[in-house]
Amino acid sequence: MTTITRRIFFLSALLFSINSVQAASSWPDGKPVTWIVPYPPGGSTDVLARSIAQELDKKLNARVIVENRPGATGTIGAARVARAKPDGLTLLGTSIGPQAIAPHLMAKLPYDPIASFKPVITIGTIPHVLVVGAKQPYQNVKELIDAAKAEPGKLAYASGGTGTILQMQGELLQIKTGVRFVHVPYKGDSPALQDTLGQQVQFMFAPIAAALPHIQSGTLRALAVTSTDRLKALPNVPTMQQEGFDDFAVEQWQAVFVPVDTPDDTVQKINADIAEMLTTPTVKTLADKLGITLAGGTPDDLDKTRKADFEKWGSVIKQTNIKN
Repeated sequence: MTTITRRIFFLSALLFSINSVQAASSWPDGKPVTWIVPYPPGGSTDVLARSIAQELDKKLNARVIVENRPGATGTIGAARVARAKPDGLTLLGTSIGPQAIAPHLMAKLPYDPIASFKPVITIGTIPHVLVVGAKQPYQNVKELIDAAKAEPGKLAYASGGTGTILQMQGELLQIKTGVRFVHVPYKGDSPALQDTLGQQVQFMFAPIAAALPHIQSGTLRALAVTSTDRLKALPNVPTMQQEGFDDFAVEQWQAVFVPVDTPDDTVQKINADIAEMLTTPTVKTLADKLGITLAGGTPDDLDKTRKADFEKWGSVIKQTNIKN
């Protein structure tokens, strides 16, 4: 290769590199972005997505439109994104259910939860708390388990529906203790919480934001939290690990994915822009209100989390033979 040829090759490579960076930094290049939320309006995933989208609007000078596509435990919206053009203009703002739980419960899924999506960023995590109604006699987890052992199959726990992360924690508790509880699925977390408050069921694993006002008012008793560490809002409530249950750290994550063939440089740009939005006062204030711990991190971080949870909850579902 002559000196002139080498110079031409070098300049060509440099121009290609510059053009690639410019292409990535131009996302979304003034075009509208559709952020698909696979749940009905009003839930934490939806509300937080809309707040981040509004902040992105300001930064990108482009519309970021949140579109709700609920149904089939979040899988309808996920399938919509899996089929979308991989140009970074269609995002999936979802949670643990459609990506790590539902695939093990549905005989036929219109997407592959791992192969159909490229991870972008973790928005945040939601810890849960094991609660009983204030009139229940159980003062700690041990007393609850002892009562269940004394009367197998009598104590019931509520969840927001079959296949939800709330049910999965109840099933995991059964695996850890060898005790069978009665699962009572409701159409949503709110009615499940109401019947726990009303003593119709003995306990439930509840999102911290929903349970905290009732814990503070004394109508619910918190026995343990599912986070790795104790929560600032409940400093006197032990973790499940501290109650003797190893590997019981459970946090419901919210995250953003794109179609699998989306270019890596576009993914990195979306990651950087959303990460910046997570630092804005508006988003941080809303996250605190919703009981969400904002996360961020790299696409690789999210990839490891989704794969680990896919295996974890798949194993729980197989061991307990849960049917949708």
